[in-house]
Amino acid sequence: MSTTTVETSAATTGQSTAQADPGEARRRGERSRPASFASHGILIVASLIAFFPVAWLIYLSLGPDKDDYLHPGGIWAKMSFANYSFVLQHTEFFDWLKSSLIVSLGTTVIGVLIAATTGYAVSRMRFPGYRKFMWVLLVTQMFPVAVLMVPMYQILSDLQLIDSYLGLVLVYCSTAVPYCAWLLKGYFDTIPFEIDEAGRVDGLTPFGTFARLILPLARPGLAVAAFYSFLTAFGEVAFASTFMLSDTKYTFAVGLQTFVSEHDAQRNLMAATAVLIAIPVSAFFYLVQKNLVTGLTAGGTKG
Repeated sequence: MSTTTVETSAATTGQSTAQADPGEARRRGERSRPASFASHGILIVASLIAFFPVAWLIYLSLGPDKDDYLHPGGIWAKMSFANYSFVLQHTEFFDWLKSSLIVSLGTTVIGVLIAATTGYAVSRMRFPGYRKFMWVLLVTQMFPVAVLMVPMYQILSDLQLIDSYLGLVLVYCSTAVPYCAWLLKGYFDTIPFEIDEAGRVDGLTPFGTFARLILPLARPGLAVAAFYSFLTAFGEVAFASTFMLSDTKYTFAVGLQTFVSEHDAQRNLMAATAVLIAIPVSAFFYLVQKNLVTGLTAGGTKG
């Protein structure tokens, strides 16, 4: 009986193996070839749509005349780098670059420092009103720029910070810190509390634990907060055009407005300047991109 049973089982196994086509068997989660082609096609089309405005801006910046944007087909025959030469040699481009970097990097450093300490305190310490404190930070984002402009101008005027880099940095920090504090608070919640206890056992102070143990682990979250703060200061127009009075202290966003007057608009120079403006942002993105994706998703499960 046992021999017959073994032979029957072997025959059944052989039949089922023969019926299964190895070429058609796919691993779990693996997509079929048509589905893979469709997904790749959609991603390629989406990438082209996203890249088209950038490519079009670069193309328009190569047209030497200010009205070439009305007849873009004629740019190909006469394209040159004359717009870039004019912007670099005959405008305040490098002054705008200096001002933008000072304000943006200052906002990034001060804003991330304040947001990190705020987020860590709310994440780890249970002081009276710590929950309401985070909601108060969120409420500050509800007011539009037009409402904040007058009181901020009055405060900066009393502090004699009008037309100063520090005054503009503090204004931008008031915008960047609330969001970054919420972001980092959620990220700090994902770091085990046992790490803080281990630091205390080793004799570290609360600030020493925060600086030597928590911040290295929170590097992805800090990268996202730094990138957001940098972009907030780099591309803002309303505050910069109101609080900065000297031409040499204009940021890039305000400097672009000098190419537009009441009766004329030098769009070719605006396009070339916009392309040059994108270079510092791209460089900053390259520096933080390793931690950017991780930081965008890590704090989304807790907090």
